[in-house]
Amino acid sequence: MAEEDDARIRILQSLRGKICEAKNLGPVSGPNRLKDLCTFCTISLDQEEVFRTKVFDKSITPFYGEDFFFEIPRPFQFLSFYVYAKGVFQRDLPVGKSCLLINTPQKTGITIIREDAPFFLTLSLLFYFPGKVSIRKDDLCKYSGKDDWFNLQPVDPNTEVQGKVHLEMRLNEVITDNGSTGQHLLVKIIECKELPLISGQNCDPYATVSLVGPARSDQKKTKVKKKTSNPYFEETFFFEVTRSSSYSKKTFHVEEDDIEKLEIKVDLWNNENLAQDVFLGETRVPVKILRSDHIHKAWYLLQPKGTGSKSKSDDLGQLRLKLNYIEDTVLPSACYTPLCNLLLKSPDVKPISASAAHILGDIFRERYEAVLPMVRLLLYHNRFVPFVSAVAALELDNTQEANTIFRGNSLATRCIDDMMKIVGKSYLAVTLKPVIDEICDSNKTCEIDPIKLKEGDNVEVNKENLQVYVQKVFSSITQSSSNCPPLMCDVFRSLRHLACKRFQGDPHVQYSAVSSFVFLRFFAVAVLSPHSFQLRSHHPDPEIARTLTLISKTIQTLGSWGSLSKKLSSFKESYMYDFYKSFQEEKCIEKVKKFLDEISSNVNKESSRQEDAVVLKEGEVQKRTHGKKNFSKRNFKKRWLRVTNRELSYHKRKGKEALCTISVKNIQAVEKLDESAFNRKNMFQVVHSEKPLYVQAGNCVEASEWLEILGQVSRCNEGRLTTYHPSTYTAGVWQCCKSQSSNAAGCKPCTITMLANLQLDIDCDREAERIFSLLSSNESKLQNMEDACASMAVYQGPQREQEEYSKFTIQEPKETFHTLKQLRNIMEELRRQHNSRNNITAQYGSLDNPIVGKTS
Repeated sequence: MAEEDDARIRILQSLRGKICEAKNLGPVSGPNRLKDLCTFCTISLDQEEVFRTKVFDKSITPFYGEDFFFEIPRPFQFLSFYVYAKGVFQRDLPVGKSCLLINTPQKTGITIIREDAPFFLTLSLLFYFPGKVSIRKDDLCKYSGKDDWFNLQPVDPNTEVQGKVHLEMRLNEVITDNGSTGQHLLVKIIECKELPLISGQNCDPYATVSLVGPARSDQKKTKVKKKTSNPYFEETFFFEVTRSSSYSKKTFHVEEDDIEKLEIKVDLWNNENLAQDVFLGETRVPVKILRSDHIHKAWYLLQPKGTGSKSKSDDLGQLRLKLNYIEDTVLPSACYTPLCNLLLKSPDVKPISASAAHILGDIFRERYEAVLPMVRLLLYHNRFVPFVSAVAALELDNTQEANTIFRGNSLATRCIDDMMKIVGKSYLAVTLKPVIDEICDSNKTCEIDPIKLKEGDNVEVNKENLQVYVQKVFSSITQSSSNCPPLMCDVFRSLRHLACKRFQGDPHVQYSAVSSFVFLRFFAVAVLSPHSFQLRSHHPDPEIARTLTLISKTIQTLGSWGSLSKKLSSFKESYMYDFYKSFQEEKCIEKVKKFLDEISSNVNKESSRQEDAVVLKEGEVQKRTHGKKNFSKRNFKKRWLRVTNRELSYHKRKGKEALCTISVKNIQAVEKLDESAFNRKNMFQVVHSEKPLYVQAGNCVEASEWLEILGQVSRCNEGRLTTYHPSTYTAGVWQCCKSQSSNAAGCKPCTITMLANLQLDIDCDREAERIFSLLSSNESKLQNMEDACASMAVYQGPQREQEEYSKFTIQEPKETFHTLKQLRNIMEELRRQHNSRNNITAQYGSLDNPIVGKTS
């Protein structure tokens, strides 16, 4: 049982952050200077690109402002940020070391054109590498949560490496024909894993093995393996290391102490045939670590050559990044049961301020994102509404004016904000995405500030454009009540009831309590920043961003409850005052009132509600043509893949008619495909009533996202398979299990998909681990709160200054103290569980914990 528990320990990684801006970007070679070029940034895990910003207009100080978040689905050594510059040329240009050509069907593919290439190249479009920021995984924690400027470093192909190599080595004592003794070295190259893609495809790798040292350089080479990033070599090489001093010096002699200086050097290369071979990485193993007749077998991480360019990094400029890397070691579910139970009983604790969930929010008042894991847990276990009702009631007790209701950054508002982002994701997509897409794609000028008008702008035309957009957004919102998630309706209904009870003499407070969330904190914020709510793939251009800002301000005002005339008197900008007067006050107020009544009434809309098709994910992929028997590259086509809550479809291009549509009800399995099936990485298969659909994603992050979304949307299908084939049926046989029947049952168990609401895809164990990590890193605050409770409840001497307690909400010190003691006991047990399992880490030198080899 212990072994079973240990096997369920998971290491989960995620990265959140922002590519902020660059400055002082240096010039590149060629007739065009960088100031004449457009720039963009990419993020890579080792050599696999997983994120790309928009192309930014000509500037040496571009402001990117691109947020990113993704789960990291595989091990990696380096997180790298590359800055590219892009320009158009009309004549032949010599290709330099910093130049690379994007010429593959996938954005992950790059071809580095070396400085010594003996030719010129005619190109219409060139991409340059001004530089990169590369951070080793072990160093990411130093920058987590910080906003830092990083110097751009030069890009050198010899430093762009990834992967692991499995070696077996042995030092043998041998006796020669003439009776002398010496030592022979056996080096076996077994296999490699996770070598990089070359030009977007698997490489043709081979290895060289050398014994290097003073006056020694014996090199041997493996065979080339075709089209694989996980080559299996199984080749053994022998080297003479030492001979006895009686052996002829003219032939060979190494002093015994020279073995201290000998190294086994293994280099991985990609065979380029007509061009220069590409370096993939190296590792060096000192011979002195080997004991005679003892087999040393281990995995080694490939390392850079260490001979990269020494150009001054200051010349290349700087990049400002904000990073938050999280690595969670998630234990088996049973370990988190006491913590979850304590948090889930929070709504029943009186007063609510003495509950574990409230204490967590109180401890992390200044960290907005800290309550998110708690909100997720409460949502998953249907305990969110009673908890947020209790904390909202506590807040209302301390609110003196009805017109300031729920306007601060309190625990109640933070919880409801997080809930709306989680539960209301599809609601936003149905309500706002079509009109936001129209605004961004049509890009009509809407500036009405006379100071910001450009030459040739007509303010009346702009005002008319803006009014049309506002009316479309406003109508979409006020007519969307039937799509509002029931959970959001339950929360709004509770808020309405609590507000009416607290301010019984104010007839408008029942509406302002709801509008302060749904308009001000939900719709208006989503309009202002559609990228943050997954409504657009990138932040909008400055002109469109300005239009969205004006629309958002208008929606906030139209949605705020109260007299529109009173609101107008508070505007400082005369142009906004004039614009708002163009709206018919009574009609707008009636529409808002009707909408707020509908989303906070006691009517259960779930039964009558029609579920609209919601786009869950879409993007460009490589799809294998159905029905083809051979494995030619020509059988893979670039297609636009789109999945909604109803169907999966692929199209020739975005916006085109579907070439094929698969109902999600007919999906029987969604699983990874072995790389060996097509000699391609990041492939998955969708098994349905017809032949499987084989798809290659752009990178490992996208592949993981497709698998997760498709797995969740089809998780409850009646025809779900329990087993699947991880390879293909070719030449009358399944390549994975060698079964000859095309209808043979799968040879591998299907991935178990958690049965949860699609929009509430919550990993409770991971959320509990996040809460434990947060509490552990702030144990001093827990201790201070415990001391404050003890002092208030027990201490008989002079009372301390009230300021010492103002950081915490302590209504009932004895009850709060009791909860704190329970929390600390649970944390101590979880810490013990972590420590006991940390001792069962993967052995150093294993595939999961490879040795970090020496570099030159």
